[in-house]
Amino acid sequence: MLKEKLLEDLKESMKDKNVTRKNVVQMVRAAVLQVEKDKQIEVTDEQIVEIIAKEAKKRRDSIPDYKKSGREDLLKQINEEIAILEEYLPEQLSQEEIEQKVKEIIQEVGASSIKDMGMVMKTAKERLGASADGKAINDAAKKLLS
Repeated sequence: MLKEKLLEDLKESMKDKNVTRKNVVQMVRAAVLQVEKDKQIEVTDEQIVEIIAKEAKKRRDSIPDYKKSGREDLLKQINEEIAILEEYLPEQLSQEEIEQKVKEIIQEVGASSIKDMGMVMKTAKERLGASADGKAINDAAKKLLS
């Protein structure tokens, strides 16, 4: 189970004195505990992967701001954190693979125009999950539906 792997990785990173890895794993574990407390549930591996994907996305979204402000030190740290988070995520699909999957979903649900975007996005997010970024799915759907 992913929860146990996170705990083991936390212990390992503390032994190795790898501060960045320790902080990232602690942050993920805290986010998992927060979801469990808020919803009063035991999270599944799929939910943990979603939490990790969300944390990775937050960091990717902050990269342009750091570049704009010329903060190379923070850029390096953010990239390290993203690399650590990606170790727990399923392999990311390429843009071509995403477009192919979205094309199949469009045919399956019978979408014909941009008005059907919601239905396509809902199905695509369920199927592709954390293996594709929501923005990439959205871009592919827009391209294929317009």
